[in-house]
Amino acid sequence: MKYQIIDLRDYPDLLKESIEYVAERWGLNRRIFEDCIISSMTTKNPLPRWYFMMKQDEIIGSYSLMNNDFVSRQDLWPYLSNLYIEQEQRGKGLGSVLMTHARQEAYKLGFSKLYLCTDHIDYYEKYGWVHLCNGYHTWNRESQIYVIDTHKEEK
Repeated sequence: MKYQIIDLRDYPDLLKESIEYVAERWGLNRRIFEDCIISSMTTKNPLPRWYFMMKQDEIIGSYSLMNNDFVSRQDLWPYLSNLYIEQEQRGKGLGSVLMTHARQEAYKLGFSKLYLCTDHIDYYEKYGWVHLCNGYHTWNRESQIYVIDTHKEEK
């Protein structure tokens, strides 16, 4: 399969499509994603960043690097967030490809650790992520927070 992972900052013509993609996949308030994605395009700060996996001209996956993933542990960052692979593309190792890319990008941005917040059990551990602690969301939910070194070799 031929695919490419792009940094949205380098492809401003995909801005509208990327906002729709993320909002539809996550089913959350579109305005949250729209504001975050638009502001990420011009900020001088290293975060947030949005990345999309493209198969020809079609988005088949995405992730973002964020300061925080709406979780109580504000002292931990950056977060790998919004990791998503299209249903028909799952089972091909593309999630792992995006996680590796995220680690490389976080490292390039000067971060030695990368965190994620999830309810998934026994998925991220397969890729070297280690459970660090639990975090709490404002919507009264608890999630597990994982950590990985950005420079560590893949298993």
